[in-house]
Amino acid sequence: MLFSQKKLVIFAAFLISTFIIGIAGALQAPTLSRFLSYEINVGPVYVGLFYSINAMASIIGSFWVAKYSDKKSKRRDIVIFCCLMGMANSLTFAFTRHYFVLIMASLCFASLASAAMPQIFALAREYAVKTGRNVVTFNSLIRAQLSLAWVIGPPLSFALAVNYGFTTMYLCAVVMYLVAMLVIVSFLPIVDRNPVNALDIASLDVNPDIPLIKNKSVVFLFLATVFMWTANMMYLIDMPLYIDSVLHLSTSLPGFLMGMAAGIEIPVMLIAGYLVPYVGKRNLMLAAIVCGALFYIGLLLFTHEFALLALQILNALFIGIVANIGIIYFQDLLPTRIGVASTLFNNGVTCSVIIGGLMQGIISDWYGHHVIYSIALVMLIISFFFCLQVKSDK
Repeated sequence: MLFSQKKLVIFAAFLISTFIIGIAGALQAPTLSRFLSYEINVGPVYVGLFYSINAMASIIGSFWVAKYSDKKSKRRDIVIFCCLMGMANSLTFAFTRHYFVLIMASLCFASLASAAMPQIFALAREYAVKTGRNVVTFNSLIRAQLSLAWVIGPPLSFALAVNYGFTTMYLCAVVMYLVAMLVIVSFLPIVDRNPVNALDIASLDVNPDIPLIKNKSVVFLFLATVFMWTANMMYLIDMPLYIDSVLHLSTSLPGFLMGMAAGIEIPVMLIAGYLVPYVGKRNLMLAAIVCGALFYIGLLLFTHEFALLALQILNALFIGIVANIGIIYFQDLLPTRIGVASTLFNNGVTCSVIIGGLMQGIISDWYGHHVIYSIALVMLIISFFFCLQVKSDK
């Protein structure tokens, strides 16, 4: 009985820490373009440049952390360190309004803080395997907490920034990281690295120990991830500015759109996790990309507030599936390198920030906001064909 209670407490700690770290990120990311544009007073090109520099630093920092974590057993301590870096970054943003100082903070602090989430997912997978839990279901429940954080985070972010200022908003993020650290220190376990299950490797017919660049399924899945998340990132960066400066709708609408999509993503993730044994990961990913393509077609055709809200159903189907199944797919392709696998997915998303940030800044400055969504549609079509090249699990 005590053992079952202990496992329940650990499971709750995974959910709570993921949710709180997710809240910290969801407070900052949705308003970053607005913060840079209106608080720092820089143009669209500098906004895109900031996103790209921040993303490049995150790729390098998180991949370094991932390689280190796969050689050490105390992954929990690495998550705590990443939270400390998140606190330092948020404090800098709270009290600094100098563009280049903020870039340096991103290089030093945000680059390492970005590793927190993939490390939690890697720790969760190792714990699930060690305790005999269903890995897909366990991951889906934890990943759903991140979406739940994005239900609350974006509306709260815009509300805090508009009504109380960015300093208050970033200080709230500091508090979130501090609370997450207390939960992690108190309740998350230290899990030894798990032995590799040979059946898991054979089921995908891949050699997980070959160099990443020679693992064709990993390469194609990474490319598909980059292209589909580039489309999403251009949307996330551009949408608040598009709604404000082109459609002239409510300044709070972007937060509600992001929150609504994140809310729908939660049941989508859970259902997708349930469907994996019956449909397969690749087939689910392909279906998600189709939903994403329909979403961007809708953005090109409709501009009314109600239509934008309704389109979030397609957006949620797209993001809910690829955000949940994508990381599991990488882990299954690289079962001996869970930290690297989780970070590859995360870095695929981060690469999209580099590409999406530069493209959004330049294209919106030269051609306007509407063209962004046509290019996003093309990105998803490309990702569909890359995903077809990944080794099927069915």
